[in-house]
Amino acid sequence: MSLTPSHSTERLRELVAKTPASGKKRSIGFLAVVACLGGFLFGYDTGVISGALPYMHLPSEAGGLALTSLEEGLIGGFLLFGCAVGAIVGGRLSDRFGRRHNILLLAVLFFVGAVGCALAPNIVLMYIARFVLGLAVGGASTTVPVYLSESAPKEQRGMLVAVDQLMIVTGQLAAFAFNAVIASLQGGPQAVVENDPSGTYQAGETVSWDLLAGIAGVSVSEGNGHAWRYMLVLCSIPAIALWIGIRLMPESARWHVSRGELKEAIGSLKRLRIEGRHDVLTEVAEMEEARRLEAKREKLSLRAGFRVPWLRSIIIFGGTFAILQQLTGVNTMMYYAPKVLMAAGFDSQASIILNVFTGVASVIGSAAGLLALRRFGRRQVLLVGQVILTLSLIAMTAIFLLGINPYINLDGTVSPDIPGFVPYLVVVVIVLFMLGMQSGPGPVMWVMLSEIFPASIRGAANGFAVMLLWLANMTVTVTFPVLMDGVGPVFTYGLFAAINIFAVTWYYLRVPETRKFTLERIEWEFREAGGVIRLR
Repeated sequence: MSLTPSHSTERLRELVAKTPASGKKRSIGFLAVVACLGGFLFGYDTGVISGALPYMHLPSEAGGLALTSLEEGLIGGFLLFGCAVGAIVGGRLSDRFGRRHNILLLAVLFFVGAVGCALAPNIVLMYIARFVLGLAVGGASTTVPVYLSESAPKEQRGMLVAVDQLMIVTGQLAAFAFNAVIASLQGGPQAVVENDPSGTYQAGETVSWDLLAGIAGVSVSEGNGHAWRYMLVLCSIPAIALWIGIRLMPESARWHVSRGELKEAIGSLKRLRIEGRHDVLTEVAEMEEARRLEAKREKLSLRAGFRVPWLRSIIIFGGTFAILQQLTGVNTMMYYAPKVLMAAGFDSQASIILNVFTGVASVIGSAAGLLALRRFGRRQVLLVGQVILTLSLIAMTAIFLLGINPYINLDGTVSPDIPGFVPYLVVVVIVLFMLGMQSGPGPVMWVMLSEIFPASIRGAANGFAVMLLWLANMTVTVTFPVLMDGVGPVFTYGLFAAINIFAVTWYYLRVPETRKFTLERIEWEFREAGGVIRLR
């Protein structure tokens, strides 16, 4: 039922008093742990592929998929295309059927995608399974933060949404750690030689694929390429936990109110609120009043927004911000760190194990970013993080140009004469890059996208910006391995460094400081300035 303005506070008080909790009591902490499994799966599924790819390059006889550079990029690309679709479709399904219902569906998609990837017999079915997994990741990126925000008491809301972001990088760290354990147990990618035309290795000899890959005409009989299947199937376990856990949780009370279901909203709130500490009556009254005000506001479609000059400027600003955040090259470090480390001279096994440092840096950087945003302005945090990662990209280019390229052999391998400290400089630079990214552009972009769009177009414009983010992510992911194999790491990282020098300049000139201003003041500034904010 929905109350009209003619209903008195007494009528609402009576409804609250006689409506029981809709099920067993659940603590906000328990709800956060369960819901954040969605963020954890988001991180695990995007990070696990970095350790699996070296094994996938093995030929099918050795348990791999005989990947080419383009196929390697497309494995990441199909997941990210699924993310773009999942972010849009997931948001609509969440509004129509409920947040809890949508997370249940996402848990099923996570499980089906994980098992499908692990069992895929060929590259085509792998692409399909990765797309399904992408639908789940994209849906989780939009649904889980909304569910947490709508379910938490106001004093805990910001912290819980921030914890979800932290769980994403924790999931990536877990993926890197499990990859390292499996690589340690299995050894690096290896194959048993069947025939070596060069005469270097004897039939029946087990040899690292790093050494065999460069020999023309070599054939193998078996190998340990199946290790990638263990890495990918592991994320089915938290998917099961998410499905079981979310079934124990109530639906979002705010979603019920948006549909005029006050009785159901009260029942859900009473399951999550502590009697005597939280005022359910006041909270429901505020929700109902917000629903009435929202119903009176004019809602614009994305197409209508583009026809209004000042709104068009904001939409373009948000989309550019999202694209530049992905053109930092963060996913070249997140998905392909082992590939970069192998180019620097490490073997496959060492590269997978050293990738754990990437995950640790992400978690530390993410936590530092959350603390920094509580104390400093958005612009400050953004610019400091962006400068750190840009300098890291410049340093990466210089290390490959001056420290590694002179020691590259004709067959593409790194000479043992290379100074021992040089490959470890690459590890240090990757760590610094991730610290800068996760403490600066990473969290700031998500915060500012939630602030800069006017209420009349906030949902549509934010969805458009997030879609562009995933598409930019997909572009970088698909092209990076092709660039690395085609033009080499010097040109590739030099290109990313140039893009990010532009990004620093654009951020300095265009990004406003929104920390001290209300959403209404930000909208007024945009409207008055024709779509350009000069808040500082």
